[in-house]
Amino acid sequence: MNTSHKWGFIVNPVAGNGFARQYAEKVRAKIDEYHISADMRFTERRGHATELAAHLAEQGATHIVAVGGDGTINETARGIMHRPDITLGLVSAGSGNDFAPVIGFSEHFTDADWHILFQQHTILMDVGKCNENYFLNGMGLGFDAQVASENFSETGEMKAHTGAMYFWHIVKNLLFYKEKEFRSEFNGEARQAITFMKTISIGRRFAGGYFLTPHAIANDGLLDVCLVEPVNLVQRFKLFAKVPTGGHLGHRKVNYFRTDRLLIEFDHEVPHHLDGELFYAARFDVSVLPNQLRILYNPEGNHFFSLD
Repeated sequence: MNTSHKWGFIVNPVAGNGFARQYAEKVRAKIDEYHISADMRFTERRGHATELAAHLAEQGATHIVAVGGDGTINETARGIMHRPDITLGLVSAGSGNDFAPVIGFSEHFTDADWHILFQQHTILMDVGKCNENYFLNGMGLGFDAQVASENFSETGEMKAHTGAMYFWHIVKNLLFYKEKEFRSEFNGEARQAITFMKTISIGRRFAGGYFLTPHAIANDGLLDVCLVEPVNLVQRFKLFAKVPTGGHLGHRKVNYFRTDRLLIEFDHEVPHHLDGELFYAARFDVSVLPNQLRILYNPEGNHFFSLD
């Protein structure tokens, strides 16, 4: 442990339906156990983690760790996006925790994860950019974005929900979601199409365990894109059953490719999620920022990095 480092922990107390608030005591215990210099801050509203991260960096923090889920680390990263001198970390304490496997840590942090975290193994990872916002794991348009939209209130705050409620939102949209036409341009090719779902990613896993882009590498300088063409009701459910293992890639209605940039346009604003956070737009300029963030990772875990 380098005792000259100063750490900051940003806790989202509503992450994991309130689990992160209770877990803060564990964070304090680990700070004491490993004898580190650290400040702990709690978020109070959407976007607050970004402000806290920027403030901690200004105050001399060398390592800033988000305690929460995918949305929490996304917000935290935004506050230090252009600070190569700052190392980002995650203590997974959210609901889905899809980003934790990207960096090789457990979905639910263990004592072994804490030990690896404080060993301070770092790697540079890519970041996706959509318009003026960023994503560390991935973004979705279409079916999965519609599912995400039903988990947010009109004020933009995520609703507390159970796993059964989230699953119901998935089933409901498998039954009733209507595809929308869009225009796109990628790899020098323009096209007009209708798709059921569009996933653009740095990582592989979404919605608590669905491997929509199972071949993604988080430091290859490319976005992995999975487009699902319109499918009938029976095919929707069959594809959904295959996604947890990545088996959907063999379906004739699934197109999978890599690119460093793509443009998507709709005739009107549609919902989209970035690391599970909900936004609306009609035009999407999506690109990758290679090696943008220095992040703590588990080199012995099943991370999504290339070490070549």
